Amino acid sequence: MKILGLDSSGLVAGVAVVEDDILVAEYTTNYKKTHSQTLLPMLDELRNMIELDLNTLDAIAVASGPGSFTGLRIGAATAKGLGLGLNKPLVEVPTLEGLAWNLCGSDRLVCPLMDARRNQVYGAAYEFIPTQDSFCLRTVIPQGAAEVGVLMEQLTELARPVIFLGDGVPVYRNIINEKCNVPYAFAPACNNRQRAASVAALGGVYYRQGRTVSAAEHSPEYLRKSQAEREAEQK
Repeated sequence: MKILGLDSSGLVAGVAVVEDDILVAEYTTNYKKTHSQTLLPMLDELRNMIELDLNTLDAIAVASGPGSFTGLRIGAATAKGLGLGLNKPLVEVPTLEGLAWNLCGSDRLVCPLMDARRNQVYGAAYEFIPTQDSFCLRTVIPQGAAEVGVLMEQLTELARPVIFLGDGVPVYRNIINEKCNVPYAFAPACNNRQRAASVAALGGVYYRQGRTVSAAEHSPEYLRKSQAEREAEQK
């Protein structure tokens, strides 16, 4: 089984290929260029580096949201174009689940936080349940857009150690320090942002479960309205 993973849901852009539970290649950037400039060139360079025949892919996994509205659209357009051109199914991996998968196997609650602006985060909490040969990701706090203080109160009520990751951490670290009243830690630099490798790996799990859609069916999950939509409603 060969899965291509794409993630452009936040500040990071990444592409990766996972084959039979082995990471074959990953290309990640976290720089100032827009994903429309980077995602396809990164994919092309990765394809050339490992001599990848895109027709041999079983599926394309894409970070499906929440996240940056523009970034999600770029990722969706890329995944849909590849899926339609190659006649391959898509696997929609919720962005926060993909982030949590960076820390697969942790015995703590894993809390990914993405900066949603307007004093909010996209956040959730997950735990890993051991299975016969791997782990199962279980939702403890469903993903949503909320004030970070509210999420800290929910975590405190659970009274379990937690580890935070995501681009929302540096933005709201002071609030975390002030309001999270359970033992907590922050993920290291190698795993504290979106990784296409995790999207591909978790996408493989969901592919085996039959959780696929056609390229035509896929659309990002934004969780809230865009600024343009909010401004139009106000007018």
